[in-house]
Amino acid sequence: MPQIPESSKSRKRLRQEEEEEIRAETSDADQTLSLEESLIFSDTLMALRIIRAQFPSIDKVSIRPFILRSQLYSCVKDRTQVDRELESLLREKVLRIFKLNTGQDDHAIMFLDDYLSQIEHVMKRMEEKKQGDLEVFGWFRTHVIDVKLEHSIHHQELCSLLSNGGKVKDDHISLLINAGLLFQISVQYSRAFLRGERNSYLF
Repeated sequence: MPQIPESSKSRKRLRQEEEEEIRAETSDADQTLSLEESLIFSDTLMALRIIRAQFPSIDKVSIRPFILRSQLYSCVKDRTQVDRELESLLREKVLRIFKLNTGQDDHAIMFLDDYLSQIEHVMKRMEEKKQGDLEVFGWFRTHVIDVKLEHSIHHQELCSLLSNGGKVKDDHISLLINAGLLFQISVQYSRAFLRGERNSYLF
């Protein structure tokens, strides 16, 4: 049986070692990229948590902590990345994003747990005052918040989603508005008016 020359064995072993090194470098590069992506993502989430922790706690003020998008931009340099990560967190139901009803081009960001806690607080307050059919709060939480990620909704769509919980009445919508969970888009917002959103709400 012919023997393989020692030089051929050495070349083969060297080639195998080179291939192993390449595979190891590729694996390290993938891990580094994954780590960098995680750090970028955590920058946005970390900034949100830091700002939330600084939200003032005032006695007899029931509003839960929220963060302005403009505040977040001042903490994280890459605005495009921030917007992308916010959309991801929104889809994963970590937070909610609200359009401010002030005419300013800014948004309020609230962690979903804080938002649900806010709804519970408002519901208990109205229950103490015996105001209206409080069942609509449960419908709103289950059938609207859970499926509607946008910060505005048309009246017809709102009623359609709420009807999954029960028969919707005008008083139900009024109750949500009075509770501060819905804000009717005013005619003064000309763009919304031109788009036919006169019967729409911000939430």
